[in-house]
Amino acid sequence: MLRKKTNGVARRPQGASILRDAAHKSVDRRTFLKGSGVAAGGLAAITATGGSVTRAEAQTSDNAVQLVKSVCTHCSVGCTVIAEVSNGVWVGQEPGWDSPFNLGSHCAKGAAVREHAHGERRLKYPMKKEGGEWKRISWDEAINEIGDKMLEIRAESGPDSVYWLGSAKHNNEQAYLFRKFAAYWGTNNVDHQARICHSTTVAGVANTWGYGAMTNSYNDIHKSKAIFIIGGNPAEAHPVSLLHVLRAKEQNNAPLIVCDPRFTRTAAHADEYVRFRPGTDVALIWGILWHIFENGWEDKEFIRTRVWGMDQIREEVAKWSPDEVERVTGTPESQLKRVARTLANNRPGTVIWCMGGTQHTNGNNNTRAYCILQLALGNMGTSGGGTNIFRGHDNVQGATDLGVLSHTLPGYYGLSAGAWGHWARVWDEDPDWLKSQFATVTGADGKEKNLMNLTGIPVSRWIDGVLEDPANTDQPNKVRAMVLWGHAPNSQTRMTEMKTAMEQLDTLVVIDPYPTVSAVLHDRTDGVYLLPACTQFETRGSVTASNRSLQWRDKVVEPLFESLPDHVIMAKFANKFGWADRLFRNIEMEDDETPNIEDITREFNRGLWTIGYTGQSPERIKAHMANQHTFDRTTLQAVGGPNDGEYYGMPWPCWGTPEMKHPGTPNLYDMSKPVAEGGLCFRARFGVERDGDNLLADGVSNPGAEIQDGYPEFTMQMLMDLGWDGDLTDEERSAIEAVAGPKTNWKTDLSGGIQRVAIKHGCAPFGNAKARAVVWTFPDPVPLHREPLYTNRRDLVADYPTYEDRKFYRLPTLYASIQKQDFSKDYPIILTSGRLVEYEGGGDETRSNPWLAELQQDMFVEINPRDANNLGVRDGAQVWVEGPEGGKVRVMAMVTERVGEGVAFMPFHFGGHYQGEDLRSKYPKGADPYVLGESTNTAQTYGYDSVTQMQETKATLCKISAA
Repeated sequence: MLRKKTNGVARRPQGASILRDAAHKSVDRRTFLKGSGVAAGGLAAITATGGSVTRAEAQTSDNAVQLVKSVCTHCSVGCTVIAEVSNGVWVGQEPGWDSPFNLGSHCAKGAAVREHAHGERRLKYPMKKEGGEWKRISWDEAINEIGDKMLEIRAESGPDSVYWLGSAKHNNEQAYLFRKFAAYWGTNNVDHQARICHSTTVAGVANTWGYGAMTNSYNDIHKSKAIFIIGGNPAEAHPVSLLHVLRAKEQNNAPLIVCDPRFTRTAAHADEYVRFRPGTDVALIWGILWHIFENGWEDKEFIRTRVWGMDQIREEVAKWSPDEVERVTGTPESQLKRVARTLANNRPGTVIWCMGGTQHTNGNNNTRAYCILQLALGNMGTSGGGTNIFRGHDNVQGATDLGVLSHTLPGYYGLSAGAWGHWARVWDEDPDWLKSQFATVTGADGKEKNLMNLTGIPVSRWIDGVLEDPANTDQPNKVRAMVLWGHAPNSQTRMTEMKTAMEQLDTLVVIDPYPTVSAVLHDRTDGVYLLPACTQFETRGSVTASNRSLQWRDKVVEPLFESLPDHVIMAKFANKFGWADRLFRNIEMEDDETPNIEDITREFNRGLWTIGYTGQSPERIKAHMANQHTFDRTTLQAVGGPNDGEYYGMPWPCWGTPEMKHPGTPNLYDMSKPVAEGGLCFRARFGVERDGDNLLADGVSNPGAEIQDGYPEFTMQMLMDLGWDGDLTDEERSAIEAVAGPKTNWKTDLSGGIQRVAIKHGCAPFGNAKARAVVWTFPDPVPLHREPLYTNRRDLVADYPTYEDRKFYRLPTLYASIQKQDFSKDYPIILTSGRLVEYEGGGDETRSNPWLAELQQDMFVEINPRDANNLGVRDGAQVWVEGPEGGKVRVMAMVTERVGEGVAFMPFHFGGHYQGEDLRSKYPKGADPYVLGESTNTAQTYGYDSVTQMQETKATLCKISAA
């Protein structure tokens, strides 16, 4: 049982031991741990002032101890946390032993989440900056002042001049309400962290086979015969997930192949470590596929029946002979042939990737190439196979599904008139009133367009919404107010320009349990507000793990200090803006400003038919949490008990209404199971024909399907043509008629009748099609290697150029105009970034946690020994790392062979220093994180994916010099 006895303030110079300074003891770490009964290498750390770890045993106390089940907030594995609460105080915690995800395990961050909630460094009350000083204010003052200013900006410059930036830290209900809130304000200038971590995954994967999510699960990896990880470091980023990987490695003798420019802690477990040049993922995958095609190792029958466009892939792959692959990637032919043979001989195998593959100007090409590798091997729709995309934040999957994005409404419905019409019906809202909330813009064709149907500015580019001349943008005026709600700005690139943008805003509002770098990066003296949101342990609601399972967090403690739950803060603003009655018309209010969480769940259950967030009622999710012990640890299926046959968390799609009792879909596109039992085929979302070719599956379907071939997505007309419409109830038929009669499809039928009837006849509501290896709607229909904008391989630019400059997501976006400039002579080292095991995201929460802050107190850059010696840099010395756009950081050098020659690595969790300046004095008193450091993104540069505007953080250039 983790139990913290005291909680003193740790204030010390950078690099000093928190433990030693705070406890005022001269004792080394090993001695302290030994004396506390903790073995070296055990739980994360001891607290700043003499806390200890005690055995989990029965407690003798007059006060009853309540056990509350929650979910860890520090990555997307979804580990269960058992909180011990006494008299309303969270006094201890254990990992959830019954959870099929963590099985009694925690990583360092998970073991320290009690401190996350109880931390002294939290924002305790609303504050504003006035005359350069932080001033305490009341919630009423804050809402009124901020609200008045926003309404003034709205009246002068339109609703799009206020940017509402949401969060992957919101639970599903808060995320959904946030997107609905932005719609009622009248803007699509709303987004969250998924834009800068996995938007290229969502786009690439969804446009290959239908849904943009992890296809299998951590647990399903137990059945993998080979594991291929590229651009991911789960040993540090998602440590508990590695337990599932290692289980397959050990019990199946599954070879583990890790492809990464850096020798990571994950690579240390690999049977085959493949080092390659950052930014050359497509070339690497094509190099592997070259050997697969050359030797006939592809799954020909799978391709024939379930894949479209592989012939065009073959043509591109044929250009990537082994010598060309080595020229571009640096990886030798012999190794890639060995990898190809290993994957071919050990099927099913799974492919795992993370942000190392996504955060590139070429990111959507990377993710599609990974998918195509699995299609070629026939590893899709099978247990032990799939693409297991490990997400980062605890609810980044859910917040994405619930539509906290600038290009879509909840459920990936898009922004068309039909999409808005659907959600207006769900909300019982007048569509004309909704439309009137939005501004209009005159298009290039001279026609007036309503901005409700146009994509907003993505979070990766919000600074350009402030700095760019409105004449060059597709919105009437600049962004004048920025609301950073649960977002760390140091996780974004171009921080020197971000500082300027923050200073040009009329108003900057930060809503977070902890002050983020937003509080100190700028030199503003006024117009900044800090509002204390409570943590997810002080509220309740559902959260979606990376594998698509929904879990329920119960409230551990009441909100601490003057913090408020996010949905309560939204309600306060809605009341101020005058449309709370409309926003909450279908949601009961527990008091004047507390929307009922379960009612919000039920509202999105009414509308999220596209991805099957309709069958998981609050009652069903809570029942799974209560009966975790009944679910199989590999299949995730309940064996007996009250949830017999259901899959843990009802991973979406969980079709139909809760009354249908669909079990959830454990592995997407698995044709070995009936649809009613969690099986699926590839989605028919791209039409039925292309260039004269049939896009539907060829002669294959799920067991029990009455259509034993490919078929399009279901509509009422299709039910009528098949003679199945007689299976509809009168209520279902009436609901369908109210939408569009025979034209109503499975996505817009609010009764769920079309889905129910299709599944009754064994069919998937979304049709049965082939996956498409060629995405004709993307800039590169066939994935191509393109050199990074800031490349040191000028010899490759002519052969593999980037895109021409273009405009999308309302903003001009630069490509060729940057790449044509040669920065490589002055900035010869490739700069990449990534995660550490100790910290998460921008690090504000975890660097404010003394348990974790003790473990890593210095921001650093990894430098190869040859580079360090050539630069005259010693291990532990201070160095400057400078990017070609002028941003520079002063950090500690770590001389290591983890990185290859010519490559440098920095973690992205640090903040509070800026270009050599310590900003600690700019934080509100008592709210500064224990550990500060430079942000790697101060030295990072421009660069955005051609489809999603994902930022480039993995392949820019820098120069390093002694400080």
